[in-house]
Amino acid sequence: MDLLGILQSSSSSSSSTSDENVEVIPNVILPELLQELSKNENFVENTVPLYNEQQFIQHFRLSRQLVQQLKVEFETSEYYPKKDTGFKRITSEKCILAFLWFSANEAVSLRDVADRFDISVSTLHNIVDNVAKFLSNKANEVIVWPSPVECRRICEEFTQMGFPGVIGCIDGTHIRIDTPSEDAESYINRKKYHSIQMQVVCDNRLIRDVFIGYPGSVHDARVFRNSPPCNSLAEVCLLCDSAYPTLRNLLTPYKDTGNLSSTQKKFNKNLSHCRVLIEHTIGLLKQRFRQLYHLKSRNVYFICHFIRACCVVHNMCTRNNIEEYNVDEMENENREEIINILNDDVQEEADEVGLNYRNYVAAILDI
Repeated sequence: MDLLGILQSSSSSSSSTSDENVEVIPNVILPELLQELSKNENFVENTVPLYNEQQFIQHFRLSRQLVQQLKVEFETSEYYPKKDTGFKRITSEKCILAFLWFSANEAVSLRDVADRFDISVSTLHNIVDNVAKFLSNKANEVIVWPSPVECRRICEEFTQMGFPGVIGCIDGTHIRIDTPSEDAESYINRKKYHSIQMQVVCDNRLIRDVFIGYPGSVHDARVFRNSPPCNSLAEVCLLCDSAYPTLRNLLTPYKDTGNLSSTQKKFNKNLSHCRVLIEHTIGLLKQRFRQLYHLKSRNVYFICHFIRACCVVHNMCTRNNIEEYNVDEMENENREEIINILNDDVQEEADEVGLNYRNYVAAILDI
């Protein structure tokens, strides 16, 4: 019952109760109620320190040590307000924690998070925007292509799985968004909702490249053709699905028209097994940062920064062995449709060198 309800109840019952009983309301019930109403005051100062490490990671995805590291970096960055506006200044720690809390929870609104952190909605909006840009601009430090030493290690791991010269997997995923403020029609994908494309390259641990910004109506193959990895793979390969063209540096499955050879079937099976890496990475990214299931914004510029910021924090979790979050099987089934939307009516021209290399790899697998 809210405060108004309690006062109304006490007023209606006062004629039939003694003065002694009436005094119970202000002396006992109201203090408990006021404590409930003010439970979010000093949340960062009083409640968060009571969390053990596991609880802290569950709520904020990062460890305390990593949050403190980000706090210091954010405070000295251009994105942390330096001017005195006449109001109580929001600490850099509260800014980082508020962003992480918001990004990790799908159901919460800006108003919910603002209430929890005892700040105004407009202030939280600015915090989320500033922290997203701050983290997004750390991508060059955190989301990096494997070094030569790492490439050799990764290639060896994929060679043992039957795919020589492979350094990772590539896939696209759709991030549901609100109707964009400009060119809204181009963001409607084949599932008939507005989305923005995110192309991810990963190895068995980390996101190695992320390319964000194309509207949901654009096919995965076109996104790849215009992304940096298209021209930087050189002699190495990525595993991908049938949404991509078969090139020297893209290994795709054989199209199954009912007459595949045993060699081709084995190749497809092994490729599908290895591609679990990218599906798991994208699924875990969205499970960690559930705002990515539906990012309720119309500002494409902000959306791109926010998505990249989540990828940065994801890699920080992975590099520091932060515990992964188990995805409920039923939830996975419900989410599966938004991981990748194939556009079957778009046919990309295959590369003859790529077709020959795929046959070569398939033959090796069949030995």
